[in-house]
Formats: sequence, structure tokens, C-alpha cells
Amino acid sequence: MITYRDARAIDGAPLAAMARRSFTETFGTLYRQSDLAAFLDEAFGANGLPSQLSDPDFAIRLALADEEIIGFVKMGPVTFPGEWRPDAIELYQFYVLSGWHGQGVAQELMAWALEHARSHGAKEVILSVYVDNHRAHRFYEKYGFEDIGRIAFRVGETVDDDNLMRLVL
Repeated sequence: MITYRDARAIDGAPLAAMARRSFTETFGTLYRQSDLAAFLDEAFGANGLPSQLSDPDFAIRLALADEEIIGFVKMGPVTFPGEWRPDAIELYQFYVLSGWHGQGVAQELMAWALEHARSHGAKEVILSVYVDNHRAHRFYEKYGFEDIGRIAFRVGETVDDDNLMRLVL
């Protein structure tokens, strides 16, 4: 049975471990080991994702199976360069372990993310997605997200292209 709840500070280590695993499952073959390790340490180390669990600017929703984190979505203020509406919100990370794809986890997390955005007065949701992550592109497009440009995404010393996407609520 899959359950959903808001993340708590005590979830830091298992959430970081799940995020590392998910990112590596999805993108691990694209990068040199040193670049992958640098990215994982920066994004999911003590000063990354776990530290945001106690930051009131961020909201993180977990999907759990037998109390093990199998997915999460993180929302917060827009940090992409450029001019953004003051009522915009960013969808930072949206990860579901591959063994749980097709089980409705992503849809449930997206429903929460959009409700969170609306309930906090957001009029648009901004995200970035790797240009060659076609599965993610199709998923976001089903919800009405549209490409609005490109942005550089750094993984260690490797710089990839991400598409910026926006959903007007």
C-alpha cells in the first residue's frame, strides 16, 4: 500500500538516499563517475536536500511503500535566472523510483504539487527538465506545462541543457 505525507526533518537521510538512487537510476550512465558523485554530494548531501526539510520556503511531499520513501516532489520559490512573476512557484525535484513507475505515484504527487501551488497563491509553476528526458516531458505536457526556453544544468563539470517549462494555473 502506498501512503503520502509531508516530509519531516527526521526524513533527511532516507530522503537523500532515495533521491541519490533515483537520480542515478535515471541519469547515472550519462556522466563520469566524478561528475555524478560531485552532483549527488551537492544536491543530496547535508547542505542540500536534507537541510531544506526545515526551511519554511520549501514544501516536500513523500510517497511511501511500507514506510520506505519511493517518491517525492519539492516546491519552493523560483530560483531560475530572469524575471519571474511574484506569484510563481518552482517545482524543484520530482522523483519516483523506477520500480514504481506506472503505479499512480507520479499522478498523486503532481496533484499535491498543483494543489500546494494554488493554495499558496501561485499563478504559475516553473520547472526544468533534461532535454532528453522524454518520459518526463510527456508527463509534464499532460498537465499543460509548455516549453518556454532552455537553461544550463550542471552535473559536476558537465553542463547539460534543460528545458524550462511553465504551467499557468
